[in-house]
Amino acid sequence: MGLSSYRLNPSIAVSDISEAAQFYEGKLGLEPGPEQSDESRIYPCGGGTALHVYVSPTAAASGDGTLATWYVPDLDRLVDELGAAGLAFERYDDPALKADERGIHERDDGRVAWFSDPDGNTFAIEEAD
Repeated sequence: MGLSSYRLNPSIAVSDISEAAQFYEGKLGLEPGPEQSDESRIYPCGGGTALHVYVSPTAAASGDGTLATWYVPDLDRLVDELGAAGLAFERYDDPALKADERGIHERDDGRVAWFSDPDGNTFAIEEAD
């Protein structure tokens, strides 16, 4: 099955969410969606897609942040399936990102697993309804 049938949204790391909001809203004309927090914004775009902008000062400075996120209904099943195909999931050394043995991170706002492509580009798979 893989990831081809799931919705994909790019995620962009920024160092300051207020400054980013001024840019994405003021200069690009994007309207924030209903799901916002102090550390992220989701900007709905055409075709059911959206741009996710989130605070990550280290990743924003290095370009190492998450570039795109797939939203899936059953994260456990998909992580197991992709892991069996040889995909390795990231485990971050951050107390706010507790990961299980498979690399699924439990956060206050949901569950997510990150992986990188051969060039080091980081992608996420997030559980969504």
